[in-house]
Amino acid sequence: MAQPANTDQAQAWNGYEGRHWARHQDRYDALNAELNGPLFAAAGITAGDRVLDVGCGNGATTRLAARAARPGRVLGIDLSGPMLATARASTTAERLDNIDYVQGDAQIYDLGAAGFDVAISRAGVMFFADQRAAFGNIGRALRPGGRLAFVSLGAPNADDEMWQLFGTVRAHGTATPDTGPQPDSLADPAHIAAVLSDAGFTDIAVEPARVPLRWGHDAADATEFLLGWGPVRHWLRDAAPAALDAARTDLHAALARHEGPDGVHTWSTCLVTSARRRESDTR
Repeated sequence: MAQPANTDQAQAWNGYEGRHWARHQDRYDALNAELNGPLFAAAGITAGDRVLDVGCGNGATTRLAARAARPGRVLGIDLSGPMLATARASTTAERLDNIDYVQGDAQIYDLGAAGFDVAISRAGVMFFADQRAAFGNIGRALRPGGRLAFVSLGAPNADDEMWQLFGTVRAHGTATPDTGPQPDSLADPAHIAAVLSDAGFTDIAVEPARVPLRWGHDAADATEFLLGWGPVRHWLRDAAPAALDAARTDLHAALARHEGPDGVHTWSTCLVTSARRRESDTR
């Protein structure tokens, strides 16, 4: 893999974070499944399309795209070696022969010129170190008029149940605040439009979507899962044992309020963005 533009992200996704996502593939896929409908509606993949899946992770969206694009092909790109290994195994198990995977940083990886009809990403574009450069690189890989569609997290909001859970945990953390790209770095529609316009895109549309999230089959199960999730471990990494116990207790109580007969469900708002590469661009 070529040297990534964001070494912190590369270390995380090839370390604990990537291993956790790979080990809990089915769980993460179920958690994010409600994003698939809005993403693929915005992407409009049709038979024969050449598709680029940015931040493909364990390959769930790559495999969905491959089925929609047949006989076209799909390329999934991700920083994470552990997740790509899982993606390749799942692709083989599902006998899909129109997918390729590559380990690389989509910000700088040579994706070629005008080789794709569609680029998609399910929450895989929020951590670019240089968003304009990254989307410029993705745009160059699209044919003129090619389509871009991605889902990103909405802005932190006191009424958003997902961000409420995160706030419950972060209240017990003592870690130095992150200085790099954050999960909500693409939560402002005006900012998204400006970045994409600068990167050579037009027909930009950003629409909010309220999506349900299933965290586990009961509060205890969901608590253990969330405490093992990379961002939560990061927020609590310097916490004293008493603070860790308090975080566990408060998180369990917060999740229990959302527990029902079919699991622990909350909702959150995401943004669904669609755009097109300009037909004529000198970038």
